[in-house]
Amino acid sequence: MKLMEKAPAKINLALDVLFKRPDGYHEVEMVMTTVDLADRIELTEIRDGEIRIISHNRFVPDDSRNLAYQAASLLKDRYNINKGVSIAIEKNIPVAAGLAGGSSDAAATLRGLNRLWDLGLSLDELAVLGAEIGSDVSFCVYGGTALAKGRGEKITHLSTPPKCWVILAKPTIGVSTADVYKRLKLQNAGHPDVKEMLSAIEGHDYSRLCSNLGNILEQVTLPLYPEVANIKEQMKTFGADAVLMSGSGPTVFGLVEHDSRMQRIYNGLRGFCHQVYAVRMLGDRNILE
Repeated sequence: MKLMEKAPAKINLALDVLFKRPDGYHEVEMVMTTVDLADRIELTEIRDGEIRIISHNRFVPDDSRNLAYQAASLLKDRYNINKGVSIAIEKNIPVAAGLAGGSSDAAATLRGLNRLWDLGLSLDELAVLGAEIGSDVSFCVYGGTALAKGRGEKITHLSTPPKCWVILAKPTIGVSTADVYKRLKLQNAGHPDVKEMLSAIEGHDYSRLCSNLGNILEQVTLPLYPEVANIKEQMKTFGADAVLMSGSGPTVFGLVEHDSRMQRIYNGLRGFCHQVYAVRMLGDRNILE
């Protein structure tokens, strides 16, 4: 038996870090939404009890470093599953991009194996399990738009943001999330206004949403990686309504309302950046059916 799951990317409309916790994690407040750039996960039951990762992307680990592998291993151990699974990952989301590709693959694996192995778990139960794997996995289990607190596992669902194009551009560099957080200095840091972002989404106010995009991690990543700062400036120059780095980077996204301007920005960025995508926000939560 086999089945497919989509694993959509996410962007951060607002990302704030409040303080470092005693457990070593950072307390965050993030407003995240999924976009229609997605990996495809194919799960095939196998008899030998093993977990196998199949991917043609050389940057995707095929062992226990892979978050999808960890998701399968967690379910097998927690629910005493003797069967194995082959997890084929078709990567469309850039790797190490600040778009939660690995976390979304893990979330899709949790959702898919819940069906494949007939575990009968709710999305809420899967999200709790996801928090054991990584900070973004709980959000990715649900998808849609949400406020995430704690270290990312405390999820409050939000209404769908105003419709617009999202242009994603990733330079040919990788950014270490752990390194960015290590370098973050919270004293005198400029914090995004998360409450204003929530109000903008609730009021379906596109202009207000654009005005309140914010990511505290830009203060670390942009000086360290001039390529990211350059893409951000280019997007503004080409006419995006608002521009922000997603997660710890290096992907930058721009919001655009009109098709014609979207095409102009997309074409302009393709001139000097290989990985450019024009996508829509998905807005709604995933469902198990």
